Amino acid sequence: MDQRSRVSSVDSLGPNDEDMPYSDDETDDELDEPQPKITEQNRINQETEDKQGPVKKEGTWKVKANDRRFCELPEFQKKSFLWFKKSKYSGNSIRTYKYNPITFLPLNLIDQFKRAANAYFLALLILQVIPQISTLPWYTTLVPLILVLGITAIKDLVDDIARHRMDNEINNRSCDVLQDGRFQSYKWKDVQVGDIVRLKKNDFIPADILLLSTSEPNSLCYVETAELDGETNLKFKLGLKVTHEELQTEQQLSDYDAMIECEEPNNRLDKFTGTMMWRNDSYSLDLSNILLRGCTVRNTDISHAMVIFAGADTKIMKNGGKTRFKRTNIDRLMNYMVYTIFFLLILIAAGLAIGHTFWQEQIGSKAWYLNDGSSENSTYRGFITFWGYLIVLNTMVPISLYVSVEVIRLGQSHFINWDLQMYYEDKDTPAKARTTTLNEQLGQIEYIFSDKTGTLTQNIMAFKKCTINGKTYGNPCNADGVSLDSINPVDFSWNKYAEGKFQFYDHSLPLCIKKGEDLHAMEFFRLLALCHTVMVEEKEGQLVYQAASPDEGALVMAARNFGFVFLSRSQNTITISEMGLEKTYEVIAILDFNSDRKRMSIILKLADGTIRLYCKGADTVIYERLHPESENKETTQTELDIFANETLRTLCLCYKDISDEEFSTWAAKHKDARIAVTDREAALDKVYEEIETNLLLIGATAIEDKLQDGVPETISNLAKADIKIWVLTGDKKETAENIGYACQLLTDETQIHYGEDVNVLLRTRQQNSRNTEGTQLVKSNAKEPYFTDGGIHALVITGSWLNEILYEKKKRKRKLKLRLPTPKTKEEQTQQQQSKLKEERAKEERQSHFVDMACECSAVICCRVTPKQKAMVVSLVKKCKKAITLSIGDGANDVNMIKTADIGVGISGQEGMQAVMSSDYAFAQFRYLERLLLVHGRWSYIRMCKFLRYFFYKNFAFTLVHFWYSFFSGYSARTAYEDWFITLYNVLYSSLPVLLVGLLDQDVNDKLSLRFPKLYVPGQEGQLFNYKNFFISLFHGIYTSLIVFFIPYGAFLQTMGQDGEAPSDYQSFAVTTASSLIIIVNLQISLNTSYWTFLNAFSVFGSIAIYFGIMFDIHSAGIHVIFPSYFTFTGAAPNALRQPYLWLTIILTVGISLMPVIAVHFLYKTIWPSEGDKVQRNRKTYEADEAPKKKPSALRRGATSRRSAYAFSHQQGYADLIASGQSIRKRPSAGRPSVLRETE
Repeated sequence: MDQRSRVSSVDSLGPNDEDMPYSDDETDDELDEPQPKITEQNRINQETEDKQGPVKKEGTWKVKANDRRFCELPEFQKKSFLWFKKSKYSGNSIRTYKYNPITFLPLNLIDQFKRAANAYFLALLILQVIPQISTLPWYTTLVPLILVLGITAIKDLVDDIARHRMDNEINNRSCDVLQDGRFQSYKWKDVQVGDIVRLKKNDFIPADILLLSTSEPNSLCYVETAELDGETNLKFKLGLKVTHEELQTEQQLSDYDAMIECEEPNNRLDKFTGTMMWRNDSYSLDLSNILLRGCTVRNTDISHAMVIFAGADTKIMKNGGKTRFKRTNIDRLMNYMVYTIFFLLILIAAGLAIGHTFWQEQIGSKAWYLNDGSSENSTYRGFITFWGYLIVLNTMVPISLYVSVEVIRLGQSHFINWDLQMYYEDKDTPAKARTTTLNEQLGQIEYIFSDKTGTLTQNIMAFKKCTINGKTYGNPCNADGVSLDSINPVDFSWNKYAEGKFQFYDHSLPLCIKKGEDLHAMEFFRLLALCHTVMVEEKEGQLVYQAASPDEGALVMAARNFGFVFLSRSQNTITISEMGLEKTYEVIAILDFNSDRKRMSIILKLADGTIRLYCKGADTVIYERLHPESENKETTQTELDIFANETLRTLCLCYKDISDEEFSTWAAKHKDARIAVTDREAALDKVYEEIETNLLLIGATAIEDKLQDGVPETISNLAKADIKIWVLTGDKKETAENIGYACQLLTDETQIHYGEDVNVLLRTRQQNSRNTEGTQLVKSNAKEPYFTDGGIHALVITGSWLNEILYEKKKRKRKLKLRLPTPKTKEEQTQQQQSKLKEERAKEERQSHFVDMACECSAVICCRVTPKQKAMVVSLVKKCKKAITLSIGDGANDVNMIKTADIGVGISGQEGMQAVMSSDYAFAQFRYLERLLLVHGRWSYIRMCKFLRYFFYKNFAFTLVHFWYSFFSGYSARTAYEDWFITLYNVLYSSLPVLLVGLLDQDVNDKLSLRFPKLYVPGQEGQLFNYKNFFISLFHGIYTSLIVFFIPYGAFLQTMGQDGEAPSDYQSFAVTTASSLIIIVNLQISLNTSYWTFLNAFSVFGSIAIYFGIMFDIHSAGIHVIFPSYFTFTGAAPNALRQPYLWLTIILTVGISLMPVIAVHFLYKTIWPSEGDKVQRNRKTYEADEAPKKKPSALRRGATSRRSAYAFSHQQGYADLIASGQSIRKRPSAGRPSVLRETE
């Protein structure tokens, strides 16, 4: 199938690629469908309703101006809790924090005790207070529990204080609100629905507000929507004519008492419908009258507006989606492992309790010297022993595990914050880990979902090249047109209007312009300066352009730098400076751009009376309209192919002169089309078609939609790490596809499948599944690949096709009217339920097939998608592939996607902070994602896995010594160690080395991590921590505990010290086993350490030294005298450790424990080395060599038939606004720099 082929039958019936699909929050009026056939029962129901009188219309949002009490009326109250009611109108404050000073302690403790381990240890503490059960002092559990709860509470408190500060910063912003007849400064949180607010230039908009009047002509207001959609070009809004004329003074605004009826709060950023009722008249409202929260007022000195939606009801908040509590896979796995340990603990305790019951019956009750005077039978003693062993063996469930994990994550988050290689100096923006709970998940990402505008691109267009009359300009050349190897920017200082940031490297074109000899070049830039809908204003003596798209702004700016400066416009004229000479042209008509026409034209009357049409547009539509004898068509087409191969956005420029007779005839048709009552747009398009024929080609422009630095390299490296990247954008298909080529997601070898192709393939697969249902072929069909040619495939799907493919049809909301139920038999109800289930199964099957197909492709680009569709795609991949996902975006339209993914990343740039506030991680440039995943993510995953494996091991090795000891103590639930050793083992003796491994360890450095992306794969596959690793740690701990117990036990059977005494008492045995264990577990972590620092070495040997130092202190006579009941091992350590025999026993125990581990490590690294082992082995060689430099891709002239996206707005321009004259200020008499009247 050719990559551009289409299925005509599907295409004709399929959705429009240019349409943005519907939202889930569409109103009933939008979704009205033909009513079903009226049955007799329905007629009876309708008659019953009519008799009951008119039904009150529900779901209408009413707001009364300047009346705060209106919102508190009983009809607008809703039940909030029990019998309490509150207004359905939200206040304007936002709240993201969780606690306040009163609720912090109780709520935080409740949250912490929801963790099974914390609840378990609380229950354990209660058991230890009961004397009959307790086998350990209560402080052995209380001290670690308080430490864990305290550290976690402090961390939660710090996080919540940060949320409080952010909320307060937003809620305490000020704006002017009309109260008591005058404007007063109010905080945002105090603004209410119905208030009249006054905004000034560069103010943030505090709520969704209805524009009433401004200081501009016809109440025009410019807004920047970067927070909403990531686009920095300005949009314009208009107040109603009646409010513009009647509401200018404070008194007029105070008397304003209109009632607004509109749609309920919803997430539609592109739609608003409502009605204003004022002075016995009604006025229609739409989105052009509404300013949305999250936008910024620009170039408008004063604006007056009325609050319609506040706080949580605003569209930007409605688009936020639900805040989901995110947990890592390791967290879930760790919890399951803790439950497994609980289960093992209960089994062991029950087995030992049964053992004690039999031992008591057979031995304990018969030995007179074991009689404790108690009359309890053996069964009761066994029951008490069961609880005693739960206490003794409680360290199998490590209480300090969770707090240690939090400490490690906190440290890793700070490393991300401190990474200077992720610091963006241009905007003084460091990377920011906004959560401390997801770091290791960064090392397991399988799918990345990225926005385009502002995320992959800078949303900055740059004029790079052009072809004029068959000659190409833009490559580095000197004034004579000779190519240069070095890049030397053109000096535009001769032009006082030149913009300093403009860069052009071909010195021959400016010289050609200045000489004025090439008439085609002059006409080329004259067209760029005249044929547009850009608005201009003067600011601090400089011309400032406001364009409907950054593409159009770049073209006008290019013309300005080459000496053709757009100065001003009125409703019927446009003034430019042509190489210093000011000229004014009469504008006869503007034929604006739209997505169907893909071009715009302007008809002007020149000074000599000639009527000329200038046109610019996509090459695909311009070439169809060229005069048969137009020159340089083939040459220009060849250059367009070259521009396209360089992923530049192109426009063709052309013109034609129109005779007076032809224009008169056309003007009459144009006038009729403009006043047509029905199908006005279609009529205008038809008239435009008639005049835009027989055009003469001048040339073409090539604009670069500037990618952020390093985007192609980052995507390439992430792809090598087996990370799949999907682009989800609201841009139109051509633009998204073009960026796909620029990012190297798409190549000339890629076979692209569009929505209609995908629909056919999925329909065929689903039909085959139905035909083979009930046979053995179903599973084989499901696993059969969709693309069997072995080539490179990609999907490019629009939002409308996505809904079609995934069966996401419009659902008509039910009207809230009284309906008498239509009787249904049980059989009919069963059939209806079965039909619904069948539809759901078909939908799930279709969605699963789509994800399977998409995952076979090297790239997936979804364009013209809504915020909810972005989140839906992420959810589908998570659901069908059980994969770990990451979403990255920069605007409010990415928030839902960011919250839905396992990891959300916000780009903190010029597009605002809405995405950043909802993200888990934030930085300024897309290229930093490579370092975040391949370096910090991989290191965090490896460190956490090492930490957990070792932590479980050391606790099994420590705790199971009690198990072996029970066989020689009558299963009496007595401990093999001293009480204080049990208390301090996880707190002091073995915690620091493993914490430092969890914080600092790295198998290879950051440069090698980036150079060898395949090192990332083990994290995706979960190789380093799973149930297999858990049971290896368990059996390793069992082995170590056996050695630690039985070697000293055997040594103590027949031993004689130097003083002739046998040091085989319980206390000496406890000291020997404890000392052996501490040395073993600290040396074991040394064997697992890949990256040695002074801190690691100090922690290992320091932990052993701390153990011996504390042990000698707590075994001293002095502390026993002070606390005789708490310190009972008086002199045990000095007495035992002065015997050389015991030191030899400790050395033997340590050696036998560690030698097998050393042997296994050696075999794995030499015989079965992993990818990391291989890189680590040759680390010095790799570090000495420079990383291979990537060769630039060769330019293949004419190798592709694709065309770069045309450089135009995605929406209609300002033509209607210009034609109406509503935007035109009076031209200032002074302030603009004087224009030279002579050519320099």
